[in-house]
Amino acid sequence: MKSTIKYAAMNSLGTAIYIVLVVSLIYFFGNRFPEDGKTLLAPIVMLMFFVFSAAFTGTLVFGRPIIWYLDGKKKDAVLLLAYTLGIFWL
Repeated sequence: MKSTIKYAAMNSLGTAIYIVLVVSLIYFFGNRFPEDGKTLLAPIVMLMFFVFSAAFTGTLVFGRPIIWYLDGKKKDAVLLLAYTLGIFWL
């Protein structure tokens, strides 16, 4: 139980740190693309970054619970997911 909460806190903290880093990068370097909207590079980069972010944060939040669930620790997996989402929400 104690390790479940520890893993949940680490997953939530990792996700929050990643979000802060991404938002900071977008805020500070967001004006690097041309403003005229005639470039194809900006939407491509943003969509690729969105897919990477979804995969990365999905792994942080759902990775260990899925592994635990498949290993037969179903109750612990559900608790870890619930704790991770609960801590992240705070």
